[in-house]
Amino acid sequence: MIFDTINQLDRYKAVHPLFPAAIEFLKRVDLADLPDGKHDISGDDIFAIVARDNGKSANDALLEVHNRYIDIQVILSGVDSIGWKARENCSDAVADFDQDRDIQFYSEEPDTRVEVSAMQFAIFFPEDAHAPMVSDGFLHKIVVKIANDHQ
Repeated sequence: MIFDTINQLDRYKAVHPLFPAAIEFLKRVDLADLPDGKHDISGDDIFAIVARDNGKSANDALLEVHNRYIDIQVILSGVDSIGWKARENCSDAVADFDQDRDIQFYSEEPDTRVEVSAMQFAIFFPEDAHAPMVSDGFLHKIVVKIANDHQ
C-alpha cells in the first residue's frame, strides 16, 4: 500500500509501466466534474470508476482483494477511513474469488485504518486487502484500476 497526496503522484510513475497514463488521467482539471460510472483510459488495462455515495460503517465494510488490478483510490471530497490487512493474513473468505469482477471478500477485521482525505490517495496492490468507503459522511472518489499483469 502507498498513501500520499495527489500532488505527489508523479513520484510513483516508475512503480508500474501503466502508472504514467493513469497519473496523467488523474491530473485532469475537470476530475471533480466527471460523471459517476466507468471512464475508459486504455481499455481493460486502465480505467477509472467515479463514485459519489454515503459512506458505510466499519462493521459493514468487508476487506476485499483483487488479482488482476491495482487500485489507485483518490478522494475528491470527504474522508474515507480505509481498512488494510496483508492479504496473506486473510483466511476467512466470504465466498470464492469472483474472476469476472476480480474480487474476493473477507470477513475479518483490518489490522489498521488509513484516513484518506480530499486530494489524498491510496494505492492497493493485489497483496493488500482493503475495506474502502468507510465514512460518517458523503464520499466523492475516483478509483483507477490498473492491470497488474500488463507487461
